[in-house]
Amino acid sequence: MARKRALVVDDSKSARVILSRMLEKYDIEVDMAESAEQAIDYLKNDRPDAIFMDHLMPGMDGLQAVQVIKSNPQTAMIPIMMYTSQEGELYVGQARALGAMGVLPKQVRPVDVSKVLYELHLLPDRRDMDEPALLPVDLGMAIPSRAGTPLAAIMPTAVPEWSRRLEATIRDQSADLRRFVVASLDSLATRIISDVQGVMPPTSNQTQPAAVPSPKPMWLWQAGLLAACSLAVLFGVMWSLERDELARSQAQRAALTSANAQLKHAEDELAAAVKVLSTAAAGMAVTSYAPRGGASRAETVPYGELPFDRSRLEVLRDLLTSLEAQGFRGVVRMTSMAGLFCLSGTADGYALATASSPASKCDLVGNPFEDSLSGQQRQSLAFANLVASIRHRTDGAITVALDNAGSSRAPVPYPVRNEALTAGEWNRVAVANNRVEFTAEPVTAPGTTASDAAAQGNAPARVATP
Repeated sequence: MARKRALVVDDSKSARVILSRMLEKYDIEVDMAESAEQAIDYLKNDRPDAIFMDHLMPGMDGLQAVQVIKSNPQTAMIPIMMYTSQEGELYVGQARALGAMGVLPKQVRPVDVSKVLYELHLLPDRRDMDEPALLPVDLGMAIPSRAGTPLAAIMPTAVPEWSRRLEATIRDQSADLRRFVVASLDSLATRIISDVQGVMPPTSNQTQPAAVPSPKPMWLWQAGLLAACSLAVLFGVMWSLERDELARSQAQRAALTSANAQLKHAEDELAAAVKVLSTAAAGMAVTSYAPRGGASRAETVPYGELPFDRSRLEVLRDLLTSLEAQGFRGVVRMTSMAGLFCLSGTADGYALATASSPASKCDLVGNPFEDSLSGQQRQSLAFANLVASIRHRTDGAITVALDNAGSSRAPVPYPVRNEALTAGEWNRVAVANNRVEFTAEPVTAPGTTASDAAAQGNAPARVATP
């Protein structure tokens, strides 16, 4: 049976990888596209069995892509499942109206993936999946673990079941061997009797008195004795073979029981070690972020670009996913800083000065684009949706606060302006100072929420609300 194939469309690399690994566990081949436009080009030559489509992507969004795919007769029959953080009956209804089969949440669970795959007919019917007649003996495959069932829950019942089946198999083989021996002896006795009757002289009532029996030849007694000895030897061999087979079975059963006990012990030790390591890793991950006022990571922003958009959106998404997996509670503070650029132009419009021009000839040293943005204009719609969704998804355990430090802070000192300094050298420093810094601030006071921590911060914070 040919493997099923699915297409995952998402502008986030981490989201594509997570969903792809879940699908590959069900033996499904996965192709990936990082934009709706790339997915449509892919469908010109390939026909996957299903498509998982993200909603918020640069350029064409997911709903527009669904409309284009369903309007093409060659791709209209491909089932599409939206794969997004959007929620609510209104969004689900809109997605279904355009042709999507349903909506799969970004924080997807394996049980959700399994249910969706059955709905998309990417997995066979459960009624077609029969249990094997015998359990394998190999330790690596001795105890089949169904998805979602701990090994320790299956182990106590697997060994007795294996022993009963092994004993039943040995009894069946012994019965077959006995029937074979009895049939062989019957055949041997019939052949001996036939040979004896063939060599005996015909009897006559006139030549042989009825009262005197004819003597039996010596070789007949020898043949009978030989047959009896053969029968005894055969039964002895059978008894020895069955005894050895039973001893081997008992030894294998004892070895398997011991191995299962060792495996259970190793599993308990491994679970304890994983728990310790997970706790230590979570503690290291939280303490590795700088305290309030220090940044754990900084992303530069090109001149003329929104500070809370594009690559900063991906960095925030990956950071929130990691913190949520570690059980982090607190505020993720994002502080934007404005670099002072060497610009040429007039009040009607400025652009970066030519790199080779002298820095002393700049028409303006500043950042008019940054100065023209209001609080709401500093972030894109996709960025605002992500900030709102994380607070809703974590019930306020994680909150994102957006700060603006303006040009008051310059992490990289500007060079001294002289006749030898070029505009390109000055603007390289300005780009380094035109940045967004990320800081994770864990909640330390008992009963304090992430929103309270954001409101109590030293720097003025604006907490995004859904």
